[in-house]
Amino acid sequence: MALELKGPQPLPRLGKRQFALLERELEKGPLAHGWEDQRWTLARIKTVIGRRSHVSYPVQGWWKLMRRGGWSCRQPVRRAVERDGRAVEVWEKQV
Repeated sequence: MALELKGPQPLPRLGKRQFALLERELEKGPLAHGWEDQRWTLARIKTVIGRRSHVSYPVQGWWKLMRRGGWSCRQPVRRAVERDGRAVEVWEKQV
């Protein structure tokens, strides 16, 4: 059974102006949108843009859209926001 072409892919429903809005919202960070940990997930991105622009994509669609916009997947450095570098150095020297 051969695969059939279904025609050209549809244009993204999120325009350039809306994507720029999304980027500004992402730059504010997850904490500004009510999430305590400092990670953006695709589900969170979907929630934020849904609140702002009322545009819906499946989660995998967001991943494709973010990659097309130059974003990449990164793992955060696991450090507490309240971390005191000087206290850590002192502790490492003593222990």
